[in-house]
Amino acid sequence: MEKPPIQPYIILFIGVLSISTSAIFVKLAGDAPAAMIAFYRLAIAVGIMAPYVLWKHFDEIKQTNKKDWILAILSGVFLAFHFILWFESLDYTTVASSVVLVALQPVFAFIGTYLFFKERFTIGAILSLVITLTGSVIIGWGDFQISGTALFGDLLALLGAVTVTGYFLLGQNLRKRQSIMTYTFIAYGMAAVTLLIYNLALGYSFTGYDGDQWLIFLGLAIIPTFFGHTLFNWTLKWLSTSTISMAVLVEPIGASILAYWILGEGITWTQWLGGSIVLFGLMMFILSTMQKAKPKFTHETDHR
Repeated sequence: MEKPPIQPYIILFIGVLSISTSAIFVKLAGDAPAAMIAFYRLAIAVGIMAPYVLWKHFDEIKQTNKKDWILAILSGVFLAFHFILWFESLDYTTVASSVVLVALQPVFAFIGTYLFFKERFTIGAILSLVITLTGSVIIGWGDFQISGTALFGDLLALLGAVTVTGYFLLGQNLRKRQSIMTYTFIAYGMAAVTLLIYNLALGYSFTGYDGDQWLIFLGLAIIPTFFGHTLFNWTLKWLSTSTISMAVLVEPIGASILAYWILGEGITWTQWLGGSIVLFGLMMFILSTMQKAKPKFTHETDHR
């Protein structure tokens, strides 16, 4: 195999650190609406990608057929609502709870493959599903003791995990025929258009944000998107998807540490306990399924 120009594990570490910043950026955006934060994250990302993609992949985009455009539009809609729900959850609950619950996406993805593609469950997968469910219930119970709004935020985060699963399930077929750059460019573009319409419908202002907020929008577009998403896809040439999936499980830990240092957010004992159980269950889940089926989704959780 070709020798990598840089040690892949160093790049993987940078990618994990980068995606860990996403929730922090959203929290720091202050009073900016969640849907507007999501819009500018994707719109700026698409704008940065556009020159390269249109130069290198324009013919591929032109050859996209009607069915694939429909898949791309639908996947973009799901991605848009994932960001709306997840970013909105951060207004109600802590970074620790929100990020751990969104990390359940691989579980929802496996359930989706069972329902739509008849993927079979292994005993290990079923056990790990029970474990992750137990951990998420502990987190929800603990947050409910704090306030009803915290539990509402947890539910929004779970819905965010469900909608991003829809994004990956719809894009699965499309990715078989398109390069990662073309697929990402179209999906992000469709999500940005969806968010544009959503923000216009709700009457949110596209202007009036201060300099720090504009820097946050730019930071979201560059750090978790490109230094997370792009670097993970680069490492796929040298590292297995299961290795990357395991690394992504570090994100909730990294995000919680950053939230403590930057935002002053503490972690309750139920978040420690429930989060540890969820991450253990997810680790078991990945280990039990990586030999069973081709990994289709988990390496793309770095959209955060």
